[in-house]
Amino acid sequence: MVEDKKAENIVLLDLRPDTVIADFFVICNGNSDRQLKALADHVRVGVKEKYNKLPYSVEGDPGSGWVLMDYGDIIVHLFLARERLYYDLEGLWRKEANVLLSIQ
Repeated sequence: MVEDKKAENIVLLDLRPDTVIADFFVICNGNSDRQLKALADHVRVGVKEKYNKLPYSVEGDPGSGWVLMDYGDIIVHLFLARERLYYDLEGLWRKEANVLLSIQ
């Protein structure tokens, strides 16, 4: 879904069965705050249309370089490259997660 809006470096992490936060993380980059907003809007509309589900919460905003969309079992992280490198979620969850998908 995020690849439709030209998201980059898309990773799907499987966190099961060891975490209580979520089962999956979707992590990707946008190139600007405008693209992060477009990605967040696209995810919100796409999930609503396909699964009739809205996020439980949305944290951050495109201007901060990180938008987190919490769908319960799935958390979507939309980053600018600098913030993604700084927070390094893949490194943080390296021991607990399996990479199911990686699209450069």
